[in-house]
Amino acid sequence: MFDSHIALLLDQAVSLVNALTDGEARGRPYAAPHGAELPGVIDAAVGRTAASLPRDIDAGQAAHLVGTARRMREVFLAVQEGDLDAAARVVNALLRDTAARPRLNRAEGEPWQVHFHGSDDSFAAGCGASCATALALAVGGGLAGRLGVCRADRCDRVYVDTSRNAARQFCSTACQNRSKAAAFRARQG
Repeated sequence: MFDSHIALLLDQAVSLVNALTDGEARGRPYAAPHGAELPGVIDAAVGRTAASLPRDIDAGQAAHLVGTARRMREVFLAVQEGDLDAAARVVNALLRDTAARPRLNRAEGEPWQVHFHGSDDSFAAGCGASCATALALAVGGGLAGRLGVCRADRCDRVYVDTSRNAARQFCSTACQNRSKAAAFRARQG
């Protein structure tokens, strides 16, 4: 399926989309953070997957990542609707706009690693390029069906299905349990 590096980048894309885009989460309206909250939310969303990038999350970097997250959401939605052409168009635009390009980098004493951004790129550009490339590999590598949008009522959070049987339908166990409980109540009443 996905190698460990791409899996981490897809997790980063999911975290950024879910943290930085408005919608619904686990049955409740979700308003993405704004202003002074953004740098901390972004830092938590990318976690260790962006360790090679300098963390200079100012207002401009935050705004850039919010825009990137909104566009990445479009990819998940297009895949969910079965429109791979639309997903590919958005991914191609993200690749172009983030100037994604593979290169080998090595920190002193570390092995060579593939990165999808330049060593002098900003934090936001590097994260965006890495996520765009991971989405491109999923969509173009026959694994687009692994990108999903939660099917629970009143939830539109995204996920990457890493299950063996590709049967995941929910962003979380909480949404799965909510849906099962609602179905049970509907059968009883």
